[in-house]
Amino acid sequence: MNTESYDAFLLEELRDPELAAEYLTAAIEDGSTELFLIALRNVAEANGGVGAIAEATRLNRQSLYRTLSREGNPTLSSLLPVLRAVGLNLSFTPA
Repeated sequence: MNTESYDAFLLEELRDPELAAEYLTAAIEDGSTELFLIALRNVAEANGGVGAIAEATRLNRQSLYRTLSREGNPTLSSLLPVLRAVGLNLSFTPA
């Protein structure tokens, strides 16, 4: 399987909110902010891309690109609207 096929498959799968939630949960449980941001960017891409998410959330497109970059540092005020725009909520479970 080549990378293009995998990327297309991943983006198709991440359109399902339940699979996207599992994917993001696995990424955050890894403990790496960078990995979580890559995963969040993939979920955003699967749901119309950063431009569509920026429009849906009314967040500045350029700021959102920076927030979702490898070096990004999303705030709760930017993370929550992005999650809602892709059909997800933030929740917590006991450690």
